[in-house]
Amino acid sequence: MITQRRRTAGIRLVHGDIHVHIDPGPGALVYSNWARLSPQALDGVVVTHCHPDHYTDAEVLIEAMSHGTRDRHGVLAAPRSVLRGNDDCDPSISNYHQGLVGSISLLSPGDIFNVEDLKCEAVKAWHSDPDSIGLRLEAPDLGCIGYTSDTGYDPALVESYRGLRLLIACTMWPRGRQLNIHLNTDGALRLMEGARPGCVVLTHLGMRMLNADPEAEAAYLEESTGIPTVAARDGMRVTLSDRVEVHGPRKRNEPRLIDA
Repeated sequence: MITQRRRTAGIRLVHGDIHVHIDPGPGALVYSNWARLSPQALDGVVVTHCHPDHYTDAEVLIEAMSHGTRDRHGVLAAPRSVLRGNDDCDPSISNYHQGLVGSISLLSPGDIFNVEDLKCEAVKAWHSDPDSIGLRLEAPDLGCIGYTSDTGYDPALVESYRGLRLLIACTMWPRGRQLNIHLNTDGALRLMEGARPGCVVLTHLGMRMLNADPEAEAAYLEESTGIPTVAARDGMRVTLSDRVEVHGPRKRNEPRLIDA
């Protein structure tokens, strides 16, 4: 986050005319405009926990989603720590900004909310913010996507992420570097072996992961599990249709086509 060696702008989910921004950290506004993904097109903002690399641009995206505060529009979904605060942190989104949206979903594991026809379920995460959540997202005819957000490995994660076409796994460190509140490659391996998603994208790559070569870690996971695995890059697009298509950030990049 501090060096911006990799961007911390979060993830834009687009399904037809529905736009949802997940975990808009520093740079989300700037890079949304850079990618020609208008912040004013948003129908939902989701924040999974109260750490700044996941929430800092949420308020400005809410202002954009409400069309400059003129319309109460869109869904804001987040756990208690983000909306109300807890013993470890104050609220991350002001009452003023919470009042600009069309509806608010206060999330605990198992809670379900919708953004138009996109169905979203909060699942438990094991992180330093005790209210942290991950997500299962389901769109008609496209299957399920999972997003772990920040979490340490726990065997219960396997059940939460079964039946996915795509798992987006926040994998901060490489093999052999033990972490308790984040996944490393070893934790991602155990999760993939148990949940057996159709394919995996590694993201939330820390400095040690970047120095170790994320592509090499992804190749290790793919070889170990047989599950197609790629390491995220800034500007990467993943398209779900009959197959999963992974497009690099540059037009000259050949897409990777995955039967999943």
